[in-house]
Amino acid sequence: MPHTYTDPSGLSRYGWTGTLDRTFTEHHEAGLVPARISRVDRGMCTAITASGPTRATFVAPHPSDPLLTPCTGDWAALRPGTEPHLVALLPRHGAIVRSSASRSSHGQVLAANVDTVVIALSLATPLDPAKLERLLALAWESGAQPVIVLTKADLADQPEAVQAEAGALAPGVEILVTSVTTGHNIDALAALLHGTTVLLGPSGAGKSSLGNVLLGEELLATGRVRAQDGKGRHTTVRRELVPLPGGGVLIDTPGLRAISLHDAADGLEQVFAEIEELAARCRFGDCAHDTEPGCAVQAAIEAGELTERRLDSYRKLQRENTWAASRTDARLRDERVKRQKAITSHLRATYRFRDQQP
Repeated sequence: MPHTYTDPSGLSRYGWTGTLDRTFTEHHEAGLVPARISRVDRGMCTAITASGPTRATFVAPHPSDPLLTPCTGDWAALRPGTEPHLVALLPRHGAIVRSSASRSSHGQVLAANVDTVVIALSLATPLDPAKLERLLALAWESGAQPVIVLTKADLADQPEAVQAEAGALAPGVEILVTSVTTGHNIDALAALLHGTTVLLGPSGAGKSSLGNVLLGEELLATGRVRAQDGKGRHTTVRRELVPLPGGGVLIDTPGLRAISLHDAADGLEQVFAEIEELAARCRFGDCAHDTEPGCAVQAAIEAGELTERRLDSYRKLQRENTWAASRTDARLRDERVKRQKAITSHLRATYRFRDQQP
């Protein structure tokens, strides 16, 4: 008899769908219940089930891999009871991943199963093109739709000029100038959000204030910023998932100071689509876009259609991403060698034991 989910309404506001329900069939038959992870602490998490939130334990993967560890936004199979326990994660349809702060070869998942990425940047400080390009690469690589939100319009002299500058860096991306103080464009932003939305941006950009306005109540902690540089303290210290009143859910994240890429080749192609298109027209397929004859990229720079800064940023992020990918490949090779050595050692011990038997 085909399985049917008997109570979808309890989790539908958190994004539960028929597709997820079908994926969960075997877990249902094993007596497990679906849950969405809203917050993760050390060895514990808050999981939302059809009957409400619960605290649950989980076992970190071995060898430890942050990409396989439960994260805010994940869907999971939960064993209910007096001591709830996460048994398995459902496949992610996408995730926002950066290189770990430890600079190891592992990636760090900032949020899972995201549909919309709100990149919040403050108009109270000058726009940092390189930072915006990095954030856009993270967003596009996740498979989500980015939206750039320029906050604190009430503190800016020429918000339209910054909006135009951001638009040149992110063609095809919706850009909104907002103010939580005056309410400017907040309704327009709410109309753009769908599914699971995550707030990304540096500390002091006003992400939590923006989130509170969208949520309709003060659920997210906020703090002051330094007047001299517009930077704020990390008032948001962990990722947390909260339902939005108009449907969907919102994930607030701590301010990002280090935005290192991890396996973001597709995201970079999207961010620098015009350079990728120009490169395809170069005379040589391995053109370095330097002094080679017939270089369409250099021709665009000479014609004023592309800036040297944009090309330098593209090269820098490509090098960084290639380096991160090589580190990951090396780690995977080492892990395969270690597993093979462990298997060989086990077999040798088994043979020795067998040979010693009378």
